[in-house]
Amino acid sequence: METRKVQRLGPSTLAMTLPAEWASEQNVEKGDEVSLRMGSKGTLTVMPESVQQEESEAVIHAQSLDADAVERAIVAQYVLGRRIIHVEVEEGGTLDSAQINAVYNAETQLMGLGVIEETPERIAIRCSVDPEDFTLDNLLERLESTGSTMRNEGVKALAHGNPDLAQRALNRERQANKIFVLLLRLIFTAYQNPNLARAVGLSSGFPLIGYRSIAKNLELTADNAEDIAEIVLETEGHTLNVDQKTMRRIREFTDDVNEITELGVQAAVTRDYDLAIETRDAFADIRNREVEILDDLDEMPNEDLLRVREVLVSLGQTAQYAVRNAEIATNLALNEESDHVTIK
Repeated sequence: METRKVQRLGPSTLAMTLPAEWASEQNVEKGDEVSLRMGSKGTLTVMPESVQQEESEAVIHAQSLDADAVERAIVAQYVLGRRIIHVEVEEGGTLDSAQINAVYNAETQLMGLGVIEETPERIAIRCSVDPEDFTLDNLLERLESTGSTMRNEGVKALAHGNPDLAQRALNRERQANKIFVLLLRLIFTAYQNPNLARAVGLSSGFPLIGYRSIAKNLELTADNAEDIAEIVLETEGHTLNVDQKTMRRIREFTDDVNEITELGVQAAVTRDYDLAIETRDAFADIRNREVEILDDLDEMPNEDLLRVREVLVSLGQTAQYAVRNAEIATNLALNEESDHVTIK
């Protein structure tokens, strides 16, 4: 860590010099303006004017990339907060049909993205997302709610042998992924520009790392729900070979899992240590539910048993992700003064 000596310039003015290496890297020169932001815990952030610019652009040179690589590069630039993304090939070349399809496929996957210019050798896409239109807390809650809806539809489809309901759950996976990638974009941009942390609902950048982990956990729970829906579609009769009592226990297990996933997210967004404890206690009550249901099953063919186990494993993993979110919520909650802790 580098230290700087504070000097007095006048009766009420204190000053310190900026590191020359930092000023050179940020193109800060005499007479330029910089932004100051006072944060929590006595921090002061200095930002060059370049950080405030919203029209960040990137050029993807596609001549050496196949369609999948082009699509991944677009998603990466979107996550990194680029406002305009150009996909182009060298002069004299043209984008092939697979690369063009990759651009439009990425457009359908990402919230607020649209093509604004297209020529045979170049496509420009622009992100219209304004960080002030969203808060990270709200997006986490939306992602959790989408995953819970998928999970309910998948298990209900199993109970009633309803492939249409399972397909509805699968269709929601695209929306869950859109929310997840949008969360990543806002987290990355808020990290790069601390001024945006307040715009997305945070008083400081401290929670960003935790929010990144919570978002990933919720995306994985949506994947678990997708797995259940796929089991419905792949199984003959679209249901499990179990009696009504067992199916009722599976649905009750699902309800309990839904409850703790919601509790884990609420504990994080409200910084509530009591909710984090409640989430862990709820998990302790159901952690063995998967094994108990399996142990009580009647004899059945291995293939049928495997499907039941896959459903229960998906539900059990989802509950474990909820506990991980509660652990992150604990760190966020105990970083602030409350009835449980005094910070000096």
